[in-house]
Amino acid sequence: MAKNLDRFKSDLDKLIDKSHQLEYAMLHEIDQKGFEKQAREQLPANKVDDFLKGLPNFKTAYQAWYSESISLLRQILPDRVSNFIALYEKPKNRKEITYENYTVQDYMQGLTVTLGGRTVVESSAALPLYRQQQAILAATKSRFESSLFDIRQIVQADVLDSEVAASKELLKNKFFRAAGALAGVVLEKHLRQVCNDHDINITKKHPAISDLNELLKNNSVIDTPTWRHISMLADIRNLCVHNKEKEPKPEQVSDLIDGTDKILKTIS
Repeated sequence: MAKNLDRFKSDLDKLIDKSHQLEYAMLHEIDQKGFEKQAREQLPANKVDDFLKGLPNFKTAYQAWYSESISLLRQILPDRVSNFIALYEKPKNRKEITYENYTVQDYMQGLTVTLGGRTVVESSAALPLYRQQQAILAATKSRFESSLFDIRQIVQADVLDSEVAASKELLKNKFFRAAGALAGVVLEKHLRQVCNDHDINITKKHPAISDLNELLKNNSVIDTPTWRHISMLADIRNLCVHNKEKEPKPEQVSDLIDGTDKILKTIS
């Protein structure tokens, strides 16, 4: 459990640190002269130039930060994911742009609104929205320190990691069917958890890997190449468990174990 908990904490700390750099970058883009003047007033003279040169390009760096933040929020604070996304995405039924419905996505596109030569909405409208995203991300910090934090997913992640390690050991000792069967169980458990995390209704009482794979694809959690990859892994798992007339090849079992390990680390 500690291994995954420490990893989440480390990832979160990095994202929070990066969010401060992005805030400085946005402030610099919105009011370059004012920001640089303030920097020269608050920082030692020999530090200012390096500080300004070190600022990231907001529009480039934000996209990676946004994607990583959503991935972490889905695991730690899933009830705030929709709020986080809404601050970025344009409202689908928006008819006019105002300060109330301006979004970070508008800022990313350099959108301002003028009327009769007068600026109605300018890029600075995105700053409080981005700061709200920062606050949502920072709120996950308290979840680690609160007794209310649900560690079920973190415990399961460590258990699944251990089971993958066990399947590798079985493979090493040439217990091919047992290694493939165990890896298949790990894959099925993880896909079920991903479905639960995304509030996907599982109607079958005992769904197989293929059933869960279809649900994730149909709900746009995974793309078609990933769906095909999981389908291939499911076929190998079935060969290990059900087909007693044909022996699984060592390389097939190895592909199943490595593929399962990758799915655990990339799909959530």
